[in-house]
Amino acid sequence: MATGPSNPAAAASAAADRRDTRNRWLLSAPALIILLFAAIGPLAIVVVYSFLTKGGYGGVEWKFSTDAWFGVVFQKDIFTDQVTLADAHMSILWRSLKLSFLSTLLALIFGFPTAYFIATRNEKSRDLWLFLITIPFWTNLLIRTFAVMEVIRNEGIVNSILIALGIVDQPVQILFTDGAVMMGLLYVYLPLMVLPLYASMERIDFRLVEAGYDLYATRWRVLRHVIFPLVKPGVIAGSILVFIPSLGAYVTPRVLGGGRNLMLGNLIDMQFGQARNWPLGAALSITLMAAVMIALLFYVKNASKAEVRHG
Repeated sequence: MATGPSNPAAAASAAADRRDTRNRWLLSAPALIILLFAAIGPLAIVVVYSFLTKGGYGGVEWKFSTDAWFGVVFQKDIFTDQVTLADAHMSILWRSLKLSFLSTLLALIFGFPTAYFIATRNEKSRDLWLFLITIPFWTNLLIRTFAVMEVIRNEGIVNSILIALGIVDQPVQILFTDGAVMMGLLYVYLPLMVLPLYASMERIDFRLVEAGYDLYATRWRVLRHVIFPLVKPGVIAGSILVFIPSLGAYVTPRVLGGGRNLMLGNLIDMQFGQARNWPLGAALSITLMAAVMIALLFYVKNASKAEVRHG
């Protein structure tokens, strides 16, 4: 049992702890309110809309329905009520995953040697190269996408060079194809791959690379067994930073795809706009968010393992 003189001290300490906790909550309140109304609130509305019935001319009717979630994957024939896979949705989903994966892979192929080159320069040169890498972020995404269009259109730089060199007689149709969308995604998001890779490579002790060469390892073996394991966290971070925005891209496929090579972002826009099916648009939005969350969880899991292994 506590003695008498210690009770007032314990009570004062407990009161001070309560005041400290209350003050922390009060200081955090503005940020929590903003988070609630600017992030959680709109997301909750989208979730609710996905379980409602679509309105006749847009909007929703406040009647519970799972038709939107059913429509994400399946479709029902209006005459026979036969249920089949929603081919259009599956095609757009596959195109989105394919282009996002290929864009991420190409960004890694081009970004890895770029980051290695920058990391092996002297400090003054590094600052210059990093400055050049970040220049595209100074302009709007739409402007960068139109810049790509000017390069690959029929009268653009690529076709003009090919015709001038006599390689082709007629312009090659590059614009309004999946390849054009992939090139646009690669150009727009390549810096997001280079910067995390550079951050990882900058911390490498290159004496380990020299030791690998001293042990008669080939360049490929040094890259595979020395450099790549050390920069794996940067590879994972860069891949996530490229894959996630590519998966939800809207402007790039809209401009470079010509309205025919749609991705998930364009499909969601169509449901809220032309199709006037808000519940289906909301369900597709939640599906896209779930895919992004899975990718983020994969990143966190692998990054944590890498930190434990090398930490």
